[in-house]
Amino acid sequence: MLPAHFTPVPLEKAYRLLNHGPTVIVSARHAGESNAMSAAWACALDFAPPKVTVVLDKATRTRALVEASGLFALQLPTVPQAAMTVGIGTDSAVTEPEKLAKHGVPLFEAPGLALPLVAGCAAWLVCKLIPEPHNQQTYDLFIGEVIAAWADERVFRDGHWEFDSAPAELRTLHYVAGGQFFAIGDGVAV
Repeated sequence: MLPAHFTPVPLEKAYRLLNHGPTVIVSARHAGESNAMSAAWACALDFAPPKVTVVLDKATRTRALVEASGLFALQLPTVPQAAMTVGIGTDSAVTEPEKLAKHGVPLFEAPGLALPLVAGCAAWLVCKLIPEPHNQQTYDLFIGEVIAAWADERVFRDGHWEFDSAPAELRTLHYVAGGQFFAIGDGVAV
């Protein structure tokens, strides 16, 4: 079942979902195994076609699933998901295969995509891996082409973030260190 307010974002506006530097949750699936992990280093890379980058450590199970499947999703967790975000970023599915259940991660699938997405987020980007073996092995840097994007229409509509008028619980998280985040602040129009 799709979450309420799950609204498509035109691909030419997908870069705007990441431009403000939020923490992301990376999810992937291969051979029936799903996983998700938090990542602080993700950003928009290009406009047309839209591309993103994300750093995935070699020790993570999610990275192995991304490499095997060639698909991954980036999701933007919200303030109420801070503890879950820390939990799935700290625990590893390599040593704790039930970490998603342990941290109460609610998963769903978008129509036509057999990829786990995390409910309750502010936005979702589904990406096709652009293999760059040197970057992946040397820098843990993964590049993906965005093939589908959605956002919660209460906080992102008409190609723009609406944090000032949206409920405070829809603000995105920005990781500092040691389990501390900042929520996106008020807008400043120039």
